[in-house]
Amino acid sequence: MSTSKHPITLAVAAFLISCGGPGTGNTSGISTPGPRPPTTADDVQSGAATEDTGPAPGAAPASVVELDTAAPASGPAVEPGDGVGLVALGSEAAVRSQAAPSLSKIRRALARQGRNRRMRRAAVGSSVGLGSMDSAADAPSAPAREAPEQNAAAAAPNGDESVTNTQVAGVDEGGIVKAWRDYLVILRRGRLFTARLGDQPGAAAPVAAIDVRPPGSRHDSWYDEMLIHAPSGKVIVIGFSYQHEATEIGLFQIAPDGSLTHRQTHLLRSNDYYSSRNYASRLVGDTLVFYMPHYLIAQRYNERTDDVSVGFSLPATRPFGGGAWHPIVESSEVYRIGHDRDSMTLHTVVTCDLSAPRFACRARGILGGDGRTFYVSQDAIYVWVTPGWPMWTDYVDDIDEELQARLERRPSYLYRLPLDGSRPSALVVRGAPIDQFSFHETSDALRVLVQAEGGGDAMWAPELTSGAVGLVTVPLSAFGRNVRTLANAAYRSLPSPTAQGRGAMQNRYVGSYLLYGTGTSWGYAQPAQERDDRVFVHQYVDGRSFSVQLSHGVDRIEAMGDDAVLVGTDGQALHFRAIELGQSPRPAGEYVRAGASQGELRSHGFFYKPLTDDEGVLGLPTRSAAEPGMAHLVNGSAEILYLSVRRLDFTPLGVLEASGATQDDRCEVSCVDWYGNARPLFYRGRVFALLGYELVEGRIDAGAIHEVARTSFLGALPPEG
Repeated sequence: MSTSKHPITLAVAAFLISCGGPGTGNTSGISTPGPRPPTTADDVQSGAATEDTGPAPGAAPASVVELDTAAPASGPAVEPGDGVGLVALGSEAAVRSQAAPSLSKIRRALARQGRNRRMRRAAVGSSVGLGSMDSAADAPSAPAREAPEQNAAAAAPNGDESVTNTQVAGVDEGGIVKAWRDYLVILRRGRLFTARLGDQPGAAAPVAAIDVRPPGSRHDSWYDEMLIHAPSGKVIVIGFSYQHEATEIGLFQIAPDGSLTHRQTHLLRSNDYYSSRNYASRLVGDTLVFYMPHYLIAQRYNERTDDVSVGFSLPATRPFGGGAWHPIVESSEVYRIGHDRDSMTLHTVVTCDLSAPRFACRARGILGGDGRTFYVSQDAIYVWVTPGWPMWTDYVDDIDEELQARLERRPSYLYRLPLDGSRPSALVVRGAPIDQFSFHETSDALRVLVQAEGGGDAMWAPELTSGAVGLVTVPLSAFGRNVRTLANAAYRSLPSPTAQGRGAMQNRYVGSYLLYGTGTSWGYAQPAQERDDRVFVHQYVDGRSFSVQLSHGVDRIEAMGDDAVLVGTDGQALHFRAIELGQSPRPAGEYVRAGASQGELRSHGFFYKPLTDDEGVLGLPTRSAAEPGMAHLVNGSAEILYLSVRRLDFTPLGVLEASGATQDDRCEVSCVDWYGNARPLFYRGRVFALLGYELVEGRIDAGAIHEVARTSFLGALPPEG
């Protein structure tokens, strides 16, 4: 497969650029026509109470402004009453009965139409998967994807240093590069590579390469994420195959000499888990956790007849290479809230014990709408489910106003699934999180930043949120056996950026502060008059809110110890602005790199390495300011920029650059870098830059970074032919 620009990614970029970010009116974030339910208390519903006009966009930097915000209503966190039951459906027949009414409506509509010319083609991915149906063979071919607590990275779950910028300490996230003993393991374009670092600077060298596809296979798949269980040396690769309509789990073994061996591959029938921001897999101790959505009603399009057929489908698993599908979710582990009959998406959370001699997993499914946001703490998995419209409404024309009003009033749900395997619990909630960084669990509460309109983190939905902003504080004690409604007292209205409809929201918790703001997403930087160049800082302990005027958008928010750094573009340059978080926020040092923009958008593209309490080094891939954010899918980063940080002042150390040499990698599968391809790496006192297939080592000396050596791990590939 060639490495030329992928036409689908260009179409996605065009859509995001034309949208300019949020403001779509979507409630599912992908293809839902209706508006969101209200996000906070009644005075927030109009949006007027939380709108902060502030200084004009593009104004000169000013001092910090403390904002007036209304205190939340007093009273208990949940509404009075017993709530409704969290129902375990108990049998496959009960799950089928859940889907039966919608399935009948769709089939009647298709019969009336003769053939369907109204299949949804959402501009940002399809919200209805082409899943395998009962007794159906695997699809003959597969389309590509149709659209594009503190900094916890210092300590890995296995006790060694981590090279991953994770959200929660002790919770590793699936990524493209991991460290294991004296090796880096890299996942790129359908292959795993290992590189030995050696004992001395400049000794890094490629060791091994292996296809992620099972031996002898020629099927198509996207291979996205990798985790390593350090005690056993098990390497887990998570991918998605449109050909099999299944999540693919590849198990490999890394040996002490760095060689790799394929052990087994499993298919789990599902729909695509991809998110522009979130990661599908986590590793908490010995427990592998991953999320996959599955639509109970699957549809298949026949190109020859231009017809659509539909059928019932449950998540199932089988070994790669054949054999019967076996259900992975026991019917007793499928839950719905009360009498909800419209929800057709089974949000499936799978946990696997990697310390066991035999690979075995447990799955639990929760029924809800299309939209979802997935977050893992050290103790539990949270899934916030937003409703969207029922699937059958895509096929019918006769939706009257009364029915439309009822559908628009459907609530959102917040599920909590303890990692110890005990019974799930849920609450009825309002609003929608932006992404996984909207969540923050402490010892007694879960806090979630929500907006009035959004559809979770599926595909590109995190780039398309809008509306009033609020902070939800959920006491962990509110999760009980019955499903109760979160009361107004749990919601606090927060100031909203004025550039709603243009910028993509970013958010992050640092200590007891929540920071959020809008900036460039996968498109180009917006003109100054269409931006809100402020970051909002909320102290969630005492309830104070501030705004800090900037001269650029907010494209990234990261922790630097107890403080924060904002990264954003003004369209001409890339800005790094430190924010001191003491009794109140204070803007500190700033570094501006002319003619540059971020080279990677995902959280793993950034890394801050603390050296002392007030000193450290950060790294971030960069590219030309003339390129849109989506360029990381089709072009490698030009360089990784390193900055020294001392007492929140930045000093440029220099860059480690890509050579720009063209290399034929003989890619056959997964030939788009959906998770990027560049990372700054700090490991065992050494500094590296991962740039495509190149691993460049640097040395920081006399206030500058100097290249020590570089190697291409493509050298581990066997000779062609």
